[in-house]
Amino acid sequence: MSEFSNDISLAICIAIPTYNNEKTLARTIRDSLQFGYPLVVINDGATDSTAEILESFGNQISVITHPTNKGKGQALRSAFKWARAQKYGRLISIDSDGQHFPEDIKALVDASDKDPSSLIIGSRNLDEDHIPGKSSFGNKFSNFWFWFETGIKLSDTQSGFRLYPLHAMKERSYWTTKFEFEIEVIVKAAWEGIPVVNEPIKVHYDEGKERISHFRPSRDFTRISVLNTVLVTLALLYYIPVRFLKKLTRENIRKFIREQLFNREESVFRKSSSIGFGLFMGIFPIWGYQLIVGIPTAHFLKLNKAIFIVAANISIPPMIPFILYASYRVGANFVDDPQYLDLSNEISLATIHNGFVQYIVGAIVLAAIAGVIGFAVTYLGLGVYRRLKGPSRLEN
Repeated sequence: MSEFSNDISLAICIAIPTYNNEKTLARTIRDSLQFGYPLVVINDGATDSTAEILESFGNQISVITHPTNKGKGQALRSAFKWARAQKYGRLISIDSDGQHFPEDIKALVDASDKDPSSLIIGSRNLDEDHIPGKSSFGNKFSNFWFWFETGIKLSDTQSGFRLYPLHAMKERSYWTTKFEFEIEVIVKAAWEGIPVVNEPIKVHYDEGKERISHFRPSRDFTRISVLNTVLVTLALLYYIPVRFLKKLTRENIRKFIREQLFNREESVFRKSSSIGFGLFMGIFPIWGYQLIVGIPTAHFLKLNKAIFIVAANISIPPMIPFILYASYRVGANFVDDPQYLDLSNEISLATIHNGFVQYIVGAIVLAAIAGVIGFAVTYLGLGVYRRLKGPSRLEN
């Protein structure tokens, strides 16, 4: 039992969303009850013997019933609402398909007791031989976009075995109701400043008759992709620039230079190329998509993605008017009837529209020039640095 169980704001409950998992549901409930926490099962419109199984537990559990199947996300949202109404500050969710070991509840609670404000995600070892390839690929895909949207690196973002710190999470409205909800909720929690961390757990995948998964790769991956598109857009327009500016402390700058630019394990060419490509993509006229295109490309080209992202942030909001102005000035050399922007007056959409071709051409040329200059200056500077005798003060 958690040492915080007497603190009503940190009291724990367990939620089990379920839909047609009659072969594994009873075992999951029994094994979860042994910890003594209040347990609620969300019957998400099951059409098998789920209702009878839940009745057999009597008053040992609470039950929320959806008349029709609404999706795992909606089931979890119902659990959140119920838990808050019952004054539970922390909620553990566990899947009913038998893949999780309820004995790992203790590991999640212990991790939460160390930092009750953290959102704990059970981290599965997806490199084991019995793990389905689609699960491993989907998780890596999800991990990448979660890192892009929040700056937090996790080994598992798709596990449904979690501990939510409801006492620290805002009561907000969510957009999604299916499997993609588990992505939305952790991204928004991270944006609120809630630590999102992994805790190792065991996992059992038996693709035989007992385990029934309702995840449909084509349909659900499409929904997850749409959600990530929205979240990435919000991240690019607001959260990434804000996060970048917050990290611009003297110590963080020194640490970045020391670990990324002045490390001797990475070639000067690679680091210089990363800066050059970052500056190029930051100015290239595909606003809102520069990092979406640039990060996968940087990964494919084996560039330093951290350096690339920092360089690409040349297009943060305070710099945009100067980039637009410079693009128009450069583009004026390539069109017959050039337009000129006056920074002392308001730049209107009509002004930009009238010189759209000029801007596009100028931005592409400016991006190329900035990329080449960034590459050359970095290459020469790091080359000189490596020839200097003794370590730099930044390496001490």
